[in-house]
Amino acid sequence: MNYARHTLEDLGVTAETACFAPCGGVAEWHVMLHVAPRGEMFADQLQRLYAAQERLLTLPGMEGARCVMKRYFLSDSTNQQPLMRRESGVAVSVIQQQPLDGSKVAVWMYLQRGMEMTEEHGMVVLRHNGYQHLWQMGMCCHESEDALHTESSAWQTEKLLKDYEEGLSHFQATLADHCLRTWFFVRDVDTQYMGMVRARRDNFTQQGLTSQTHYISSTGIGGLPADTRSLIQLGAYALTGFAPSQQRYLYAPTHLNPTYEYGVTFERGTLMQYGDREHVIISGTASINNKGEVLHVGDIVQQTNRMWENVEKLLEEGGCDFSDVMHVIVYLRDTADYDIVSRLFAERFPHIPTVITLAPVCRPTWLIEMECMAVKAARHEEFREY
Repeated sequence: MNYARHTLEDLGVTAETACFAPCGGVAEWHVMLHVAPRGEMFADQLQRLYAAQERLLTLPGMEGARCVMKRYFLSDSTNQQPLMRRESGVAVSVIQQQPLDGSKVAVWMYLQRGMEMTEEHGMVVLRHNGYQHLWQMGMCCHESEDALHTESSAWQTEKLLKDYEEGLSHFQATLADHCLRTWFFVRDVDTQYMGMVRARRDNFTQQGLTSQTHYISSTGIGGLPADTRSLIQLGAYALTGFAPSQQRYLYAPTHLNPTYEYGVTFERGTLMQYGDREHVIISGTASINNKGEVLHVGDIVQQTNRMWENVEKLLEEGGCDFSDVMHVIVYLRDTADYDIVSRLFAERFPHIPTVITLAPVCRPTWLIEMECMAVKAARHEEFREY
């Protein structure tokens, strides 16, 4: 893994990058862009961030890289998203999860070099060696059976999943067999999360996904779509062309319990093996034990340490460790915890591209959650290269 930190002083933007680039193979980057507040309005911060994205592609070693996916973290999505430009050829997610470094906007970018890249049926499609990587972000539902109905989050979740499944069908793909990763952003996670959980479980059952088969790595977290009618926003990544033996799910049973034991339906982590590398996708993970109990209630430091321990065990099961991690997203319930958490992460993971946002976790007693992805070189002669 090659980590770097670029300070674009004239723009007031810092780019934290992680690069995996095997000789002659597909290169991939994860990038976090942070804009230093200068007492100006959102539009000015955004323009500096756009300029930094363009300059990023001119940095040594990044020539020819193309952006696959972007997630913008905003402080006020309803007022700010209308000021943003439309971007084509890239899967874009815009969500209100305020960056807690004092800025109004930050962005996570995923880039690759060496793949054929197109946009088809609303998805960004990457093709190489017989694989199809399918990215679709920022999916929202602007309808409701009844705007005041308590089940609206369930109804919107079901519609979003059905629409996504229809989109996958254009690529001879299904949610059950090909989706590797989802993100569910819930407008009011304390009141609307269970509607999403119920609808996802019902949908998965219809697709043949049960506790006896498998689920999908996922993050379900608080986040506000720009459209106030949207209670749920969905993002997803799917893959076709792989053999079932290339995929394995991660459980870390000494530290974590199966999610279905407390009524939710997602995998803790997923290992995907290719001929030249391995991807380890870690779902949103918090301070929990293998009985499904929240640990260290009210203690942000101890919750952070236990969260790290849980993630570390999942990575180990996937044959990785934190030195293979390419990005980290941290979700906090309380802005007052930012100084402590940012210091803890800076001390332990000074090189990993990281963003810390305001986003309540699905249980009120969870003060913090994180997700990440790791990449590691490997040789699997039985599989095609990435």
